[in-house]
Amino acid sequence: MIKNDLYLRALKGETVERPPVWMMRQAGRYLPEFIAIREKYDFFTRCRTPELASEITVQPIRRYGMDAAILFSDILVIPQAMNIEVEMKPNFGPYLPNPVRDQRGVDNVIVPDVNIELDYVMQAIKATKELLNNDIPLIGFAGSPWTILCYVVQGQGSKNFDKAKEFCFTNPIAAHQLLQKITDTTIAYLKAKVVAGVDAVQIFDSWGGMLSPTDYKEFSWQYIDQIIEALKDDAPVIAFGKGCWFALGDMAKSNAAALGIDWTCSAQNARYLTGGNITLQGNFDPSRLLSPPSEIKKMVHQMINEFGKDKYIVNLGHGILPNIPLDNAKAFIDAVKEYK
Repeated sequence: MIKNDLYLRALKGETVERPPVWMMRQAGRYLPEFIAIREKYDFFTRCRTPELASEITVQPIRRYGMDAAILFSDILVIPQAMNIEVEMKPNFGPYLPNPVRDQRGVDNVIVPDVNIELDYVMQAIKATKELLNNDIPLIGFAGSPWTILCYVVQGQGSKNFDKAKEFCFTNPIAAHQLLQKITDTTIAYLKAKVVAGVDAVQIFDSWGGMLSPTDYKEFSWQYIDQIIEALKDDAPVIAFGKGCWFALGDMAKSNAAALGIDWTCSAQNARYLTGGNITLQGNFDPSRLLSPPSEIKKMVHQMINEFGKDKYIVNLGHGILPNIPLDNAKAFIDAVKEYK
């Protein structure tokens, strides 16, 4: 049994003494102990070495005592397993030298055996569970099929993912085939993660907000919903669509255990749009962690009051930034623990 099960109880909608707290991208780039490892090992070596991934996962827990850990990994391990080359270039980000932009490219994409191709992730989960010693739950994650397609077709990060959208709108048959292959792989991957020991899974739709509401239903949400349906009996699923406030009504009708909210949607709107019955997670602006610690604490308490302490998980509205002072991150976590 997990000693601190606050996060899992919040996902079930149970009454809690205070909401649980963790931060997206908490395992990483703002921590000096992470930077020390980064100086020795390149990005995908860190992802593929279970001892390194597990150590990075627990670093923020040792320092701040969050209520949940999230496995250090990357959403782009999925396309790598699907026969798509992915590099992580320093000071540039993801780079895919052979983007998929036609039917032949889609045909070359495989649905792999995740237990072979992504076994290193499963080993990292087992190593992390040992380090966590049942103190808190461990979250596994994957990118949404649409967000993965964005990188696979664009070939790199982008402000508007114009090539990805062009591919979907000019070649929808091939686009849907690619999205389905990514979906099938992601379902198998997340199921394997649950078997390996994660207690919940989160789907990150980082680029969902690039689509219009109609296109979102067609090219993103239906595939996320497939994943939720496939996983609902295995583990709680959290769906987070950045910039996707317009889809919250549909999302709330799904079997997701919780929905992530970004900082552009108020607590009041989020509760209204979701009907008030589903657990919500968010939505502190990551840049607001640059405010003075005393102000951070006030804002966090106000945020909890606006969402309500039940059916709520305190988090940022997106990943923590690399330039956040350690004391400010601490103020964010402490504010939740001190909440009365």
